[in-house]
Formats: sequence, structure tokens, C-alpha cells
Amino acid sequence: MTLITFGVVALDCPDPRALADFYAEMLGWRVTEEDEEWVEVAGPDGRVLAFQRVAGYRPPQWPGQEVPQQAHLDFDVPRAKIDEAERAIVALGARLVQHDEGKQSWRVYLDPAGHPFCLCMR
Repeated sequence: MTLITFGVVALDCPDPRALADFYAEMLGWRVTEEDEEWVEVAGPDGRVLAFQRVAGYRPPQWPGQEVPQQAHLDFDVPRAKIDEAERAIVALGARLVQHDEGKQSWRVYLDPAGHPFCLCMR
């Protein structure tokens, strides 16, 4: 038995509420905790994402390495619904940066603060 358990994934950003709203809407989750520097969103299964304000935030430059990604999030989508999911997240403010071109099972996007994330077709 361990004394340590997993807590939360936190993403740095310039505006925690705006980024929390993006992910809450994308996932159908809700904001559960908030102050000026930290906002959390939670899903019905208890999973939590957090967003923290960082002064002078510089987004990763994907796929370049001048400001490398240090982490990214993967979200599963049924293969038949990938285009529908893409339209929905782009309308929320995501930007497609790598299409699957029919060769891969994922597409890469940047969230409104510039973090890369993937929609993975299952």
C-alpha cells in the first residue's frame, strides 16, 4: 500500500478561467473550484483538470522545440464522430495543427492558451 495517490493535472496559462471554460465545455464537465490564480474542472467520474495563472506565460511551439511541449492531453473520440468533435472544439477556440491525413489515428490541436492536445480515434 502506498501513501501517495494521484491528485490532478494542472496546466499553466495566462487566464485560468478562460481555459477552464474551454475544457469544461469540450468535455461536458463543470468548474468546481476557482480563485484568481487557480481553477479546477471535474467530470462525473471524479477526474479533475486544473489551470493555474502564470505571469509571462509562453505557450509551447508545437511541433517546434524553441518552447517545447512538456506534456499534452489525449481525448478519445469514436472514429465515426471525429469530424463532428473537431467542429465542436474549433468552435470553442481550439486550432487544428496536424490532421490525421487518413494515416494516423489522431489529430493534434492547440487549446486557446497554446497547449497541444490530441483527439484520438477509437
